[in-house]
Amino acid sequence: MSQKFTEAFSKFGPQLAKVITVGSVGIGGSVWAFKNCLFNVDAGHRAIKFSRIGGLKEDLYTEGTHVMVPWFERPITFDIRTKPRTLVSLTGSKDLQMVSISLRTLCRPREDKLPAIYRYVGTDYDEKVLPSIINEVLKSVVAQFNASELVTQREVVSRRIRQELVERAREFNLILDDVAIVDLAFSPEYAGAVEQKQVAQQQAEKAKYQVLKAQEMKKNIIIKAQGEMESAKMIGSAIQNNPGFVELRKIDAAKEIAHHMAVSRNKMVLNSDSLLLNLMSSGNERLAIEKA
Repeated sequence: MSQKFTEAFSKFGPQLAKVITVGSVGIGGSVWAFKNCLFNVDAGHRAIKFSRIGGLKEDLYTEGTHVMVPWFERPITFDIRTKPRTLVSLTGSKDLQMVSISLRTLCRPREDKLPAIYRYVGTDYDEKVLPSIINEVLKSVVAQFNASELVTQREVVSRRIRQELVERAREFNLILDDVAIVDLAFSPEYAGAVEQKQVAQQQAEKAKYQVLKAQEMKKNIIIKAQGEMESAKMIGSAIQNNPGFVELRKIDAAKEIAHHMAVSRNKMVLNSDSLLLNLMSSGNERLAIEKA
């Protein structure tokens, strides 16, 4: 029986080997074709196709798995998520002062224009387009303002830069979600001059305040002197017209002296007449003279 099996294998062996080989090649080719016929688009990405026959296609492929023809077609993937980018530009102001501006942008491509972006710019559009248009717009806008206006009117400058930069980016099928001035720096010479100017202004304001303070003190002294003069006139008139006014003042003085003596820790015994500081005696003498 083994001899019959050997004869059968020798007769059909080459054909069987050929069938196995062809089958293996077919299976391998099918696996390779199936694997290379599919491509995936991740979240936050979009894809377009390039065909060796028809060139770049306008169809847009969203997130998920898609089919392509191996070797004839290949996918080109774009990241459509917003990307931050900060660029520093050195430019001149209207009064010829050098200004270093740091500008931050949030940029993303237009989905419906991805074929055009790839055809004319490429997938690295942010590296090729943004630096040139940002420098161009910054130099154009900053040249319209003085160095001091760039600080005092920063919001206006930022809004002007944003408007022109958005319009310029639209020409390249890019969308700018946000544009902001991060930093604004001047040359050391100009910064020193501004600081000296601020110090001089502060000193001038301080001197002005001191002058106003002196004037107010002068007015207060004059008003106080006038008040004391009027008070002296009124007291003199009261003494002349009413001798009892002096006696009332003597009594007030005696009350105050007695109060201080009462609250003092040092206890003394004084004659009641001395509490008026000999005022009563002088008053009695004056009354005696007037009666005489």
